[in-house]
Amino acid sequence: MTSRQRVLAALNYLPPDRLPKDLGGMRSTGVSAFTYQALRRALGLPQKPTRVHDTEQMLALPHVDVLDALGCDVVIVEGDGLTNAFEQPELWEPYDFNGRIPHAQVRNRAAYRTAPDGTLHQNETSRMPPDAFVFNSEHAGQPLILDGDLPRPDLKEVRATLARSLVTPAQVKSLRDTCRRVRESSDRAVFFWGQLGMGLCIHGYGGLAVFPVLCLEDPAFVHELHSLHLEFALENARRLLPEIRDYVDVIGIDADDWGNQASLMASPATFRELFLPYRQSHNAEIHRLAPCVKTFLHSCGALHDILGLIVQSGTDILNPVQWPAGGHNPQVWKDVARGRMTLWGGGVDSQHTLPLGSLDDIRREVARTVAILGANSGFVFANIHNLLADIPPEKIIALYRAAAGEL
Repeated sequence: MTSRQRVLAALNYLPPDRLPKDLGGMRSTGVSAFTYQALRRALGLPQKPTRVHDTEQMLALPHVDVLDALGCDVVIVEGDGLTNAFEQPELWEPYDFNGRIPHAQVRNRAAYRTAPDGTLHQNETSRMPPDAFVFNSEHAGQPLILDGDLPRPDLKEVRATLARSLVTPAQVKSLRDTCRRVRESSDRAVFFWGQLGMGLCIHGYGGLAVFPVLCLEDPAFVHELHSLHLEFALENARRLLPEIRDYVDVIGIDADDWGNQASLMASPATFRELFLPYRQSHNAEIHRLAPCVKTFLHSCGALHDILGLIVQSGTDILNPVQWPAGGHNPQVWKDVARGRMTLWGGGVDSQHTLPLGSLDDIRREVARTVAILGANSGFVFANIHNLLADIPPEKIIALYRAAAGEL
């Protein structure tokens, strides 16, 4: 099988010739820019620039030779046309993050400044101290302020913002041309992320302290808000999907983290009333417009109690499969998803086994996890979320080699 055939087999619950694997197919299956060059060296690959395409999470865009070396089967296309399927030198500028990442590149070096203490500031909205490995803003941009009336967006302003986000004919043509070139230049599965999401999120307007409460206090308002988001998401899908559907295999539809380490952020009833009908309509229209394309939802945390509802939404793929959260295990996730929804991720306990365990611990857990999640197909291997800066390259290599059965 080609890589694309392998991924499509898994997404259609057919037996692939081997387990499909992903590194960097989207921005939650990636690798830290701080460890990327060490990974290349450990794989015996020559130096290439560390292309930092997510400069908040500080993720490196993997080169094709890294995907080859680790046996990975997916390439990315983002909504602005960025891809790793082929080189795009015109998009990148050198910037070494105050000497912390030699030979690094970014899209816009003018976005950064270095303070006297070595702290890096990005667009004056986020900062990375010298001992940190990601950019962050105060309260992660979601202040815990619950005094007075709950803040809520003005729906006229929401409509105007969403109208400005509609893809233009020029954008459609550019994305079509990029996606076609990606398809022609690679036999890997093509993951498109951007332009086609709904923007629904349980920690959306006002943040995690506010929006779940607003869902309880004024569900009628949230219905209006979500109806607006659906209206414009469907319009974007109708403009773009007929032009790119022959060139892409997976489409990211939202990043909506419903779980924390122990439980859900809101109740299943809230999901059922205020999220499920909109996700059903969105998925249905994408599937009508592009029957061969699979939809992908990113949602972190202890999701076990809404897995069945996510299946009902028509979502084809769920990531990152954070099965340790909430005291669950891979088996209970697989029991819900089997034959109904592909699980993408979940390869190892990324908070305990991967950073704290030995290479043998990692190999043993990956073998167990793959046996469970890969049973009856419907599984694409990746870590639970990104490979962070403190994960040494030998563990990354052991992770992917174990997934391939090279114990």
